[in-house]
Amino acid sequence: MTNNNYYIAIMAGGIGSRFWPASTVDHPKQFLDILGVGKSLIRLTFERCIELVSVEQILIVTNIRYKSLVKKHLPELPEQNILCEPSMNNTAPCVAYTALHIKAINPDAVFAVLPSDHVILKETEYLKKLSAAFEFAAAHEAIVTLGIQPTRPDTGYGYIETNKSSKLDLDGKHLERSAPPQAASQLSDQNTPLPVQSFREKPDRKTAQQYLAAGNYYWNAGMFVWSLKTILNAYEKYAADILKTLCEEEQKFGTADEQDYIDEVYPKTSKISVDYAILEKATNTYVIPSDIGWSDLGTWNSLHAYLEKDENGNVIQARKYHVTETKNTFIRAQNERVVVLKGLDDFIVVDEPGALLIYPKKGEQEIKAVVKKLK
Repeated sequence: MTNNNYYIAIMAGGIGSRFWPASTVDHPKQFLDILGVGKSLIRLTFERCIELVSVEQILIVTNIRYKSLVKKHLPELPEQNILCEPSMNNTAPCVAYTALHIKAINPDAVFAVLPSDHVILKETEYLKKLSAAFEFAAAHEAIVTLGIQPTRPDTGYGYIETNKSSKLDLDGKHLERSAPPQAASQLSDQNTPLPVQSFREKPDRKTAQQYLAAGNYYWNAGMFVWSLKTILNAYEKYAADILKTLCEEEQKFGTADEQDYIDEVYPKTSKISVDYAILEKATNTYVIPSDIGWSDLGTWNSLHAYLEKDENGNVIQARKYHVTETKNTFIRAQNERVVVLKGLDDFIVVDEPGALLIYPKKGEQEIKAVVKKLK
C-alpha cells in the first residue's frame, strides 16, 4: 500500500502497570522484549507498519520521558516524528494533538492510531484489513476500527456490537438496520466495514458468553483509522473543549515552536479516553471483522496463555534455573541469578533488579493496586 496521504500513529505513552515489576514507570511494557524474541513490542509494531507506509509517515506518540527510549528502539525514525506529551492526559487529547500535527504537514491525510504493545500473529491478514480500513476511511467520512473475532467469552476486553443485517451508507451515515436482499453480497465480503451499533464495556462472564453466542460482537482492540476531516469534525462536535485548548495558537503545529507550545497547553486538556469522548458518541463508526491472531497481552496471565509451555504447563524465561514439582506457572528472570523453585502451582514469578514478584495467578488483578500502595 503506497499512498503519500496515509500515516500511522503508534501510541506508546502507557506505563503497563499490570506487568510490574518488569514494566515500570521508567521502562514500560512497550519497550520490553516480553515475548523473548529479541525485539521489543514497539519494535515489532513498527516493523509491521513499515510494510504499509514509509518510515517518514510513521509517528510515535509518547510521554516526553520516553523519547530517548523510542530513539533507542527505533533508530531509523526521524526525531521530528516523535510527538512528546508533557503529561498523561489519556487518549482523547493524545489523538487530537496527533491530528493537529499531521494537519500541519498534510491536510489531506488519513491516519491510523495503533497501540504499541499488542501482538499480531497473522501479519499478512492484518495488513489486508488495515489497508481496507484506510481505503474506506479515505473514501467516506467514517471512523473505521478493526474488530477482533472473539474466540472465547473474555471479560477483560471491551466489545463492539454490530448488526450484521445492516447495510452500508457510503456517504458515511448509518441507514436502516434491516438490509434489503441485495446488501447480502456486500456483507459477505470479509473486508466490508459493518456499521457499529454500540461499544460495550468489559462484561461479566455471563454477558460475555451471550456476546459470543450472538455472533455480532467483536473485541475492541483500540485500532482506528480516519481522515483528518472526519476526526477533527468529531472533536468539534463531541470534544470541542479539547480542540479549543490545543488550537489557541494552531499555527505553531509543524514548526520549531510546537514542543514548547504543547508543553504549555497540553496539560490543560481534559483527561478522558478517545472511546468516551468520541467513539461512544459518533454515529459514523464502522468495524471490519478481523481474525489476525491478536492479543493485547495485558497481563502476566495472558502472556502465559499466549506463549509455548513445557510439559508441566510452565513458561520459563530464565537463563539459569532449577524448577521441580511446579506447574501452570510463569517464571521470568532476565539476570544471572539462579532461580530455584519447587512446589508452585498456578503462580507468577518475576525477578527484576528492583523487585521480586511471587503471586498467585488468580489474584493478578490485584497487582496494579499493590503497586500503587508501594508508591
